[in-house]
Amino acid sequence: MPNNKNDLTVCAPLNGPVLSLGNVPDDVFASGAMGDGIAIDPLGDCLHAPCAGVVMHVARTGHALTIRADNGAEILLHVGIDTVELNGEGFALLVKEGARVSDGQALIRFDLDRVARQCKSLISLIILTNSDHFELQPVNAQTVKVGEPLFHVSPRSTSTTHALPADEASSEASASIRITHRGGLHARPAALIRKTAQGFSSQSHLHFAGKSAGCDSLIGLMGLGIGEQDEVQVSCRGKDCEAALQALLAALSVPVHHEVPTPVVVAPRRAAAEAGVLQGVCAAPGLVCGPLFRLNGIELPADPRNHAVDEQLQHLHSALEQVRSEIRDTLDQARRSKDVEEQEIFAAHLALLEDPALLESATCAIEQGSAATHAWRDAIQAQCAVLLGLGKPLFAERANDLRDLQQRVLRALLGEAWHYKLPAGAIVVAHELTPSDLLQLSEQRAAGICMAEGGATSHVAILARGKGLPCVVALGSEVLEVPQGQRVVLDAGNGRLELTPDDARHAEVHQIRSAQKLKRQQQQAEAQAPARTFDGVGIEVAANVASSSEAQLAFANGADGVGLLRTEFLFVDRRTAPDEQEQRQAYQAVLDAMGDKPVIIRTIDVGGDKQLDYLPLPVEANPVLGLRGIRMAQVRPELLDQQLRALLQVSPLQRCRILLPMVSEVDELLHIRQRLDALCSELQLSQRPELGVMIEVPAAALMAEQLAEHADFLSIGTNDLSQYTLAMDRDHAGLAARVDALHPALLRLIAQTCSGAAKHRRWVGVCGALASDPLATPVLIGLGIRELSVSPPQVAEIKDRVRHLDAAQCRQLSQGLLNLSSAKAVRQACHHHWPLS
Repeated sequence: MPNNKNDLTVCAPLNGPVLSLGNVPDDVFASGAMGDGIAIDPLGDCLHAPCAGVVMHVARTGHALTIRADNGAEILLHVGIDTVELNGEGFALLVKEGARVSDGQALIRFDLDRVARQCKSLISLIILTNSDHFELQPVNAQTVKVGEPLFHVSPRSTSTTHALPADEASSEASASIRITHRGGLHARPAALIRKTAQGFSSQSHLHFAGKSAGCDSLIGLMGLGIGEQDEVQVSCRGKDCEAALQALLAALSVPVHHEVPTPVVVAPRRAAAEAGVLQGVCAAPGLVCGPLFRLNGIELPADPRNHAVDEQLQHLHSALEQVRSEIRDTLDQARRSKDVEEQEIFAAHLALLEDPALLESATCAIEQGSAATHAWRDAIQAQCAVLLGLGKPLFAERANDLRDLQQRVLRALLGEAWHYKLPAGAIVVAHELTPSDLLQLSEQRAAGICMAEGGATSHVAILARGKGLPCVVALGSEVLEVPQGQRVVLDAGNGRLELTPDDARHAEVHQIRSAQKLKRQQQQAEAQAPARTFDGVGIEVAANVASSSEAQLAFANGADGVGLLRTEFLFVDRRTAPDEQEQRQAYQAVLDAMGDKPVIIRTIDVGGDKQLDYLPLPVEANPVLGLRGIRMAQVRPELLDQQLRALLQVSPLQRCRILLPMVSEVDELLHIRQRLDALCSELQLSQRPELGVMIEVPAAALMAEQLAEHADFLSIGTNDLSQYTLAMDRDHAGLAARVDALHPALLRLIAQTCSGAAKHRRWVGVCGALASDPLATPVLIGLGIRELSVSPPQVAEIKDRVRHLDAAQCRQLSQGLLNLSSAKAVRQACHHHWPLS
């Protein structure tokens, strides 16, 4: 019901052409089953609040939400048609359910190109879901911009709802049913349920997980959070309850029109593939054997809820301060060891401990009689439910950070020591570990980690890789049933946990590990020495970095220089661009970290999938083919000028090399070189830094000879060059494995680049992922590459690989690879010609 009688102006939440509901390509929306409204074909990637109000409901998959305006009008905002089927991919929620929002506030950001390619239509809906209480008057605009009036809402003079007569209310009927609508009871199927219920005089309700909602309430139905295959109970009360029940059961059991059922692929039981082996996903490679040690989380007893409030608040305050102190110590250690990833993870944990919503939730529960332990646990779990409810794997993994804080604070509250006592060489198994668990286990020299759940991109996985701790995730619940102390083999690189290895297998693992350890030690001992092939060809092995701390790590690992400094690290996650002075200091810090070695600094490469909030770009149908890299200078030349000025002020300037991304023609290079010369004159500089071009589009590779005439060096970005050459998005889940830079077409472009550069005596490097692949090292050397820029930890390994090669043989054999039929064939030939020991 409306809260008051005020009229309301609903403003456009998106830019774009306006359509009537009748022109929407969806029967449910077009029929008005959800209510009266307007549609917009969006020209931007952010949905804004059309009015002030409270977020009543947020779709699990992040594609829709409902706002209750201050006058009681309930407005559903739905991005695209059938977008629920994307399961949250491409959507980022900027608000939470229950939040108060202001007119024009950003609510949902979405990947316009990705959503357009994967859903039925981008046409987005603005629906007045309680149209029985309000009237809608459109403004009749053909196109709108965010914030412009879209329609007016005014209360109806009478309500269409009424109470059942007493004699009708006595008849009841109920039944249970399993939901078959794809994606569960989201907006569209919920609208059909409501429309069905409105055809009967009986009052109908759905009941699920201890909650109920009237079938006449779209928001109530969506708010139940009913998923596909969930079982619900339907109850009807009134004169025609039996007829209403049967109609609702039919509506609940038939998929909505246009929903195409997807075949259910059931994963085979992990143990069925190979007896005595559980199969998971590699999070950090390595091969270890040892006794299994199972970690269990803290389980709390029932709470009598008769505690002294002040005492429990003090307990919570003390525990929080203790954990904050522990995290600050961890952060200090990470800063001293220059571990950037660890710093970022635990800085986020510290911020979460200060989150006002989290603290307020726990405090309120204590004030209502809960123990501090239970209040904290419940507050954390409520926040986890919000993240998990978004239906996105990345957010689900971030919920693990909250569970980490749950365990740490509970241990502090219960007085438990923050330590595990591990058997020597233990392989730790748990349902899901937390980042602080991982650090403690690493300190106690755990041999490996395996988890029933978890993801390969989680913070635990990141830390495990950084610590060199073999880790397998997603092994399934069976792993929790393995007896404590049982000796196992963890082959993390292949995602395997071998439950019953014999003595011969244990001996083999020990032998392999000893050989690997010795080899790593030998490689590291030679890391600072130059890399030369058998026949004396020198290969510079540099490092890809994104900060001065990463440059320090690269220098310590023996890098011959920085082959690629990604300057985007200065520009992202902030409200304004860094000024010239801040940029100069950051670039100088990288040069200082590398001693007397050269540093290649790439100018800002944004656009495509890398957007800056303070740098609005034109809406593009395909941003990856739009204003990216150096093309930005066409629309924002002042941004590049500022960066070039900052680069020209580093010292010594001769160690700084400038690299231009996304160049596709000679005129682009000539324009920047002229601009660079003008800035040098303006700053009264006699020196000119070397200027290079990234070869990451096929046009640049084909024009390499012409580009090399005016560039000082060329650097091949194999990641983008692969996707542009093969016409495959390297982030596409179904195609990513096929975007292989060892494809013969890519090798031909690399060969042509090196040949063109050689005519002008320019050197060519590779800074893409292919440079870090030891299998590709001989191929690249054979095609003429003289610099490889790799991740800092791989410098020693790639240098060692170079030293075991003959450049003349590499040249001879690599030419034959250009005629092979596929990347797979190239890889097989590489294994044959240059086996990895």
